[in-house]
Amino acid sequence: MNTDTALENQKKLFGHPVGLYILFLTEMWERFSYYGMRAILVLYLVAETASDNPGLGWANDNAIALYGWYTMFVYVASIPGGIIADKLLGQRKSVFVGGLLLVAGHSVLAIEEMWAFYTGLILIVMGVGMLKPNISTMVGGLYPKNQQNQRDMGFYIFYMGINLGAAVSAILVGYVGENIGWHYGFGLAGIGMALGQLTYWLGQKHLKHVGNLVVDERADAEKGEDKNLLMSVFSHTNSLIGFTITALVGAFVWAFYGAWDYGLLIIGIAFAVGVAIVVYNDGNKIEKDRILVTYLSFLIIIIFWGAFEQAGGLMNVYAKQKTDLALGSFSVPASWFQSVNALFILIFATIVGSIWIWWKNRNKESSALFKMAIGVIIMGWGFLFMSFASKEVGYDAAGEVVAKSGMQWLVLAYLFHTLGELCASPVALSFITKLAPERWMAFMMGAYFAATGLGNKVAGLLGESASELGEFTIFTGIAIFCTIFGILVILIIKPLKRLTHGAEDMEGTKNDETEGFELADNN
Repeated sequence: MNTDTALENQKKLFGHPVGLYILFLTEMWERFSYYGMRAILVLYLVAETASDNPGLGWANDNAIALYGWYTMFVYVASIPGGIIADKLLGQRKSVFVGGLLLVAGHSVLAIEEMWAFYTGLILIVMGVGMLKPNISTMVGGLYPKNQQNQRDMGFYIFYMGINLGAAVSAILVGYVGENIGWHYGFGLAGIGMALGQLTYWLGQKHLKHVGNLVVDERADAEKGEDKNLLMSVFSHTNSLIGFTITALVGAFVWAFYGAWDYGLLIIGIAFAVGVAIVVYNDGNKIEKDRILVTYLSFLIIIIFWGAFEQAGGLMNVYAKQKTDLALGSFSVPASWFQSVNALFILIFATIVGSIWIWWKNRNKESSALFKMAIGVIIMGWGFLFMSFASKEVGYDAAGEVVAKSGMQWLVLAYLFHTLGELCASPVALSFITKLAPERWMAFMMGAYFAATGLGNKVAGLLGESASELGEFTIFTGIAIFCTIFGILVILIIKPLKRLTHGAEDMEGTKNDETEGFELADNN
């Protein structure tokens, strides 16, 4: 287990551990590969088979449905990835294994065969599940518990790496995929992941003190319980009840609605619910309250990403098919709009952070939960611009598009989505590392990304329904719902904050009530 003394003695660069920059570069290349592939995935699926750059010729709703399933599983896989790290490998080794799987997955996608397409997606799901929650947890582990301000800033720097990779990849991979060949684009994404894996391997000397397997001596000495988490689900009354109720819902969906895929999904979630309750049972009073509020925050995450991730599905198709992409004599590749969000993050990250510091200095509410709620509202307002855009589109009697909307609506929508993301996402990552017990840190981060995955699936469902309900209804409905939901969270912010037991109110001090747990400031 890392000690604060060892962390204090780390080699620093610009006031932060050198290990942060290794993780920054690793995640930058991993996100280059992921977002590059994401930028062209749906476009490849819907591209005509008889075109100069043939795709699979799928219908829009089928392509968006696959996108929803894929992006959901990419993040839901973070739960087993977190458990493997907590119980078997440690976070550092798990990230390395995840990187190898990702290199293999992206490389296989470059092969022009259907078996390679599905095999590549499966390998990427497994790779992201192993890498994503554990590399984020390692960022938090680089900082002693009495340096929570530095930890928050470290996560903002790390988040810049994510979006630098995303911004460049959508432009490069998007251009190659749309103009040279889809599989060349997939291959370029694989090269990016290989560079990230090489960076991580060469930087191990700066990471050897973080992300190692944590031995839970307390559990060995006091409980002696079976360490098999799945079996533990059936050893506790409340976890068994949670598992059973969720599994019965899945069985009902399967039997009465004939939706075997969603039924199996819910039954799978039943195991996650059971394990989450086992983790909750494992804590003391303070830990239980903090775990509970973390679980409640996951609902905010699902709502946020359920709306936000229209970017890769519905809004991506909308940019391709219903947006006027002419810029003089140049036609802007639709995939380039996937980089707009990341570019805005690079521009506005420090501005948004400074605004929150100014806000806090005026003694205003500035908790992580409040910022997340504000982020949901601002992001929701971005869809109002898409509502305006959908009103500009004209159709003929056969339903073919004869008039397209301007690009400015997409840019404005992504601007508001970015501002909302900057309020919610990096704060949520830091929030989890402050509240989660160290022995369950990777699992809790995995659960966060699993919530992100469920949000991605919600996004896919909403995107599919656009074919029936229409874009205006979907975009306007998302804007209204997000606004109402964010306001409701703000109204109950005080009881939610009490469950954190001051984890965001003090820095470098101890409180007897927390039984020795360090407390941290959010800013």
